[in-house]
Amino acid sequence: MLAHPTLDQLNTLGLHGLAKGFRELEHKPEARALDHAEWLGLLLEYELTLRRQKQFETRARVAKLRHTASVEDVNYQTSRGLDRALFLKLSACDWIAERRNLLITGASGLGKSWLACALGHKACRETYLSSTCACHGSSPTSPSRTATPATPGC
Repeated sequence: MLAHPTLDQLNTLGLHGLAKGFRELEHKPEARALDHAEWLGLLLEYELTLRRQKQFETRARVAKLRHTASVEDVNYQTSRGLDRALFLKLSACDWIAERRNLLITGASGLGKSWLACALGHKACRETYLSSTCACHGSSPTSPSRTATPATPGC
């Protein structure tokens, strides 16, 4: 079978992940030992992975998050007073499924925006659309270093 027309057809159909997987598997000697069902399964996995990556990239681009933060990179040792259990619960994104908002308050310089972006990226990975709003002008009497789900928006 000629690989070039097959690749052209896959690309014409918009199956770029299948085409990429086909190219990679074609050059691997261990792939020749696979039966048709295993080979097709690997190709479909390439396609599914590529589509999920593109969806994540689109959600992240639309979210316009200022920082490339990750919930896995949060430092709980710093003096921001972040409750680890609460933040891990928030990173599960259940509050988004419940259609609730999140308000992060605290003194300036503690990393509130970074934490919000970390949760936003996690939401994008979990197939939620993420949006953030910046609430300025917190008063000195406002509770500091808290992250609480809140029903009203900013």
